[in-house]
Amino acid sequence: MTTTLPTAVDPPRTAPPPSRPASGARWAALSVLLAATAVLYLWGLSASGWANSFYAAAAQAGGVSWKAWFFGSSDAANSITVDKTPAALWVSGLSVRIFGLSSWSVLVPQALMGVASVGLLHATVRRTAGTAAGLLAGATLALTPVAVLMFRFNNPDALLTLLLIGAAYATLRAAEGGRTRWLVLAGALVGLGFLTKMLQAFLVLPALTAVWLLAAPVGVGRRLRDLGLATVALVVTAGWWVLAVELWPAGSRPYIGGSQHNSVLELVLGYNGFGRLTGDEVGSVGGGAGGRTGGWGETGLTRLFDGELGGQASWLLPAALVLLVVLLWRTRAAPRTDRLRAAAVAWGGWLIVTGAVFSLMAGIFHPYYLVALAPATAALVGIGSAVLWRARSSVAPRLTLAAVVALTAAWAFVLLERTPQWQPWLAPSVLAVGAVGTVGLLAVPRLPRALTTGVAAVAVLASLAGPAAYSLITAAVPHTGAIPSAGPVGTGLRGLGGGWSSCVRPTRAVPGVRGRGGPVRYGPGCRTRQPGPPGPTAPGRAARQRVRRVRRPGVPAGVADTAGRRRDAPAARRRRPHLGGRRRRLQQRRRLPARDRLARDGGRRLQRHRPLSDARTLPAARGAGTGALVHRRPRVGRHHERGQ
Repeated sequence: MTTTLPTAVDPPRTAPPPSRPASGARWAALSVLLAATAVLYLWGLSASGWANSFYAAAAQAGGVSWKAWFFGSSDAANSITVDKTPAALWVSGLSVRIFGLSSWSVLVPQALMGVASVGLLHATVRRTAGTAAGLLAGATLALTPVAVLMFRFNNPDALLTLLLIGAAYATLRAAEGGRTRWLVLAGALVGLGFLTKMLQAFLVLPALTAVWLLAAPVGVGRRLRDLGLATVALVVTAGWWVLAVELWPAGSRPYIGGSQHNSVLELVLGYNGFGRLTGDEVGSVGGGAGGRTGGWGETGLTRLFDGELGGQASWLLPAALVLLVVLLWRTRAAPRTDRLRAAAVAWGGWLIVTGAVFSLMAGIFHPYYLVALAPATAALVGIGSAVLWRARSSVAPRLTLAAVVALTAAWAFVLLERTPQWQPWLAPSVLAVGAVGTVGLLAVPRLPRALTTGVAAVAVLASLAGPAAYSLITAAVPHTGAIPSAGPVGTGLRGLGGGWSSCVRPTRAVPGVRGRGGPVRYGPGCRTRQPGPPGPTAPGRAARQRVRRVRRPGVPAGVADTAGRRRDAPAARRRRPHLGGRRRRLQQRRRLPARDRLARDGGRRLQRHRPLSDARTLPAARGAGTGALVHRRPRVGRHHERGQ
């Protein structure tokens, strides 16, 4: 028997352990990433008030009543539930119960979920492609505009994103060593995602199943057995609450909101299930602009790149698709259990299946749904860029990486040009930096090491400058209502909760004039104020009147300029006869029923003269407690737009 001794030129059989300085630098970089993400997600968070007041009211009810917390009721009297499964409300309800009702107790859990999502994605990608890839993936997720929006908002999407990233992490860990417990954990996390936003959580199942069946280092029988165990974990985790609600006597539980027959199964399979795909959503309040199919915008393979949707999460989507093809091509001859190909299948399958469903679904579709694409896009960008960068000495990887940077900068230029009135210098700057980064990548083998690091930094800057700018303006502008939108132009609709959505950056401030939320600022994209809590940039009614009433020359200070006010008033107001006293008030009311007059006058007083924090609380349903956000009992069996 002969023994082969390693020579000086033989490569080591295992990678040497990382040195302490390298490990310390890695932890320092991760700490900076997480700290910056926390600042971005937490800074000025309370400016959005209750954000989505529909879910904020349910969180308040859960903080008062354990029964309302369990069912996800809209009010503490348990008259009706929200139109989603309640896992996200369990988190915010516990926060309200522990810390009291405030905008911070409702919104901070979502921001912490965002920080945890960035850290968990970094850990997942680092196991596949190294520390640099993990940092780039985490930064890409943190700076995706729709992710910034959702991690500062109280919709269920924040918890759903965290749970699905955890399921991908557990699946890849299971595929590395064939460990059953990690696969079972992945199934349980997807089940919790179902309890967060129903069938949307199942969009990642094809990719995760393919990873296990393709890359697990165990036999076929073991793979099928473990997949069955994971399926059992998913069914138990997702179905126990549904079973409990279905078996609960209907007379002693709240009505299932969004359903027509008080059934959670109808809600899961109908309105929040296959109805979203076909557009046959019984109980929907109606869609937006009609498209080729459905009433919620045009469908098609370019849907995610068009109009308002492009600025939400498509900044790096073309680069992610190109890098997915590159990863699959480079691993075509790798062993079945190759870790890099398993990661490409996991994140690529997630991206393709979810993107295809969002592109072609004819039912209810809102821009903030695209946060589900952000983790997969960020992971593919981080892994693919790191793999090509390590192989930059070869011509093909270098050309591919330069082409990806050029494509990303060009697409960012197109997206920024859709809002030319906002930061007009940014689009050409991104294009110029992208050109510099592309040329630098082509010449990187001939550059010294210091310049090589600079070229990499310029390429990253060109790729992330556009989404970073959109993310900063998204974090700087309050968002309320049911359908928020990221970016400088908040074209998203407001729900029944009212308030201000985002608007174009303030372009003019009136010195010395203050509304209820601070200096009066006007921008070309700001919308008319709706009933609800005003945003910090919303000009009050009195402030707008003071701006309009410009004093004529020659009128001394302290003297009422009645002639000027009458001259500047609308013609219809000048010609209106004075009716006087009680007769005028009665004619204005036109003999409405007393209940309608009270609702109209009370709503007008709350809207025009008081902010929400000082407003008189309207009577709530019995048992709802004081300070309830739900002012009246919702109609049973009718869908409410707030929870879409």
